[in-house]
Amino acid sequence: MTFAGDEADARRRLRTMKSVATGLLGLAVVTYAVGRHFQSDGPAWVGYLVAAAEAGTVGALADWFAVTALFRRPLGLPIPHTAIIPTRKDAIGESLERFVSTNFLSEAVVRDKIAQVEASARVGGWLADPAHARRVTDEAAPLLRTVVANLRDDQVRDLLAGTVLPRLAEWPIGPAAGRLLAEIVAGGSHHRLVDLVVGEIDTWLGDNRDLILTIVKAQAPSWSPRLLDDVISERIYHELTRFIREIKVNPQHSARLSVDAFLATFAGDLQSDPDTMGQAEKFKERVLGHPDLPRAFATMWASTKKVLLGALDDPDSELRRRFTEVLVSFGGRLSADAELRARIDGWLAGSIAVFVSRNGAELVGVISDTVKRWDADETARKIEVQVGRDLQFIRVNGTVVGALAGLAIHALTALFT
Repeated sequence: MTFAGDEADARRRLRTMKSVATGLLGLAVVTYAVGRHFQSDGPAWVGYLVAAAEAGTVGALADWFAVTALFRRPLGLPIPHTAIIPTRKDAIGESLERFVSTNFLSEAVVRDKIAQVEASARVGGWLADPAHARRVTDEAAPLLRTVVANLRDDQVRDLLAGTVLPRLAEWPIGPAAGRLLAEIVAGGSHHRLVDLVVGEIDTWLGDNRDLILTIVKAQAPSWSPRLLDDVISERIYHELTRFIREIKVNPQHSARLSVDAFLATFAGDLQSDPDTMGQAEKFKERVLGHPDLPRAFATMWASTKKVLLGALDDPDSELRRRFTEVLVSFGGRLSADAELRARIDGWLAGSIAVFVSRNGAELVGVISDTVKRWDADETARKIEVQVGRDLQFIRVNGTVVGALAGLAIHALTALFT
């Protein structure tokens, strides 16, 4: 049989320690035999030597028996309570399973360990490094690409028709849309959309001056002088561009505030006004009931899928760059926000503790199941290789301690007789 490097080295060190322990036993036996031969005619110290050797021999033999009995039957004799590991392998596995379950997988231990780990703080500090966040993005992109690529168009269409649309039809859209719109307005998230719309209008006005002047002039009465039409159209174009640019540069412009007020009112009406809620439901029913909706959604999904796959394949795409920025931002927030870390750690500890409490028996069951599949003799040999060297020190100590005890007893006997 061949062994890996570590096991072969462990066997070599085990043989060395066995030789040392057996050598001490042989030394004690030889010393006892020689000492007994010269004890009757020799000096007094020979008696001390014989007593020490005799007790050392007894101690060495007793500890040899104890250590050997763990792994096999001493001298092959069927002595009760020997070969403990081979004969009680399954019971040992079950005991180990109970020990691990009680002392390592209890809910209190799991919660305490997770609290000590401070996982959210470590994750936050790691993600705050852009290089680490980019690594996560690079590792996640191929996985996400595989998921998106494996989503067939017919599966998405069936999911929409069979699950999503019926659920949307049953779900009152008004209150939910109102709450969402209220949160958007309260957080000012719609301001970016307003900026985008105003910016596009400003760009369009700048690129289409002649078209606008032509449209304005076409509305002038036939009797109006051409010069007057030119002046009025120029004035209207100038005022229109000035108005749009004021909205663009002034976050507190009255038009922007009017949009905020309208959206806030509309959000409230969606949640509480019966007429507005009814109109929202009718609009939802018209949209969901339109015969072209599934086809339109399938077309939109096909386009979205193509864009997603391209962005996931491109290491420098805007999607991957933004995802990396989100991870860095989240990592920085985790590092700085103690309350957020406490919530995440609490959730993590609770989730893992519940999982362990419900599935702990199955988790540790692998211990006893694995031990039961092991061959008894092979198990004893493997365990002996791993711990047998340390157990040989018991034999060495037994020899030395036995010799010292025998010496002390002989000295006390000689002192008091």
